[in-house]
Amino acid sequence: MKKLIVTLLASIAILIGENAIANENGGENKTMTKIVQTAGRNQLGEFAPDFAHYNDDVLFGENWNNQDISVKTRSIITVVALMSQGITDSSIKYHLQNAKNHGVSKEEIAAVITHTAFYAGWPKAWATFNIAKEVWNDNAPALSEKDKYAQTIMFPIGEPNTAYAKYFIGQSYLAPVSKQQVKIFNVTFEPKCRNNWHIHKAQKGGGQMLIAVGGRGYYQEEGKAPIEMKPGDVVNIPANVKHWHGAAPDSWFSHLAVEIEGEATENVWLEPVTDEEYNKLK
Repeated sequence: MKKLIVTLLASIAILIGENAIANENGGENKTMTKIVQTAGRNQLGEFAPDFAHYNDDVLFGENWNNQDISVKTRSIITVVALMSQGITDSSIKYHLQNAKNHGVSKEEIAAVITHTAFYAGWPKAWATFNIAKEVWNDNAPALSEKDKYAQTIMFPIGEPNTAYAKYFIGQSYLAPVSKQQVKIFNVTFEPKCRNNWHIHKAQKGGGQMLIAVGGRGYYQEEGKAPIEMKPGDVVNIPANVKHWHGAAPDSWFSHLAVEIEGEATENVWLEPVTDEEYNKLK
């Protein structure tokens, strides 16, 4: 259990990172957030753990987060390198999207591909342009607020939490992270969403642990002041304590809910958190 929590907290620390300001295009300020990559472990973690480590922790974890040049510049360099080698599969599509996400405009990428074509070859430019047109498709539907938020957190948001909807005010989502050994779920709240007052009853052991992984939210025990929660914050909820938790009024919020084993455990749902109580939050 202790090793699992340490691992989760380490992952969250990577996710949080520190924001840095990178100057690009003659002094224009760009906010550069920490790059986090998990594809290596997700796809090759068991088959090639060393490669997964080098991919996620070194290539993306260290190299991409080096501040000597901006992420936007690195994105352009990577696209040029892949195009020059004739790599026009999902790899270059990922890095074209990454370039767009970090401020490369349609006009800029067109100029980059055109310039590279004179040195790398015209057929490679055609192939890259076909993919770039998909990435910079202005007719693509705009991302919803939920989808935008989903891109900022490490864990999946999951499906609407319909089974427990009657115990929530607002929309929540539930994604299982682990169903074996220790049960862990990522619970996501839209802004203003919160669950009812409730108690994790147990004769021995029991309770719950909350680990914030995205956005901003609150936890409150009956008779105590609310506690603000941000990514990396941990709340230990003893058994038989009345409490509630949910999103801040102006922010999405996600936390991992870790169920603590105990004897004669039972989750008892109580009354909703009133608007009068909730509206006191900031």
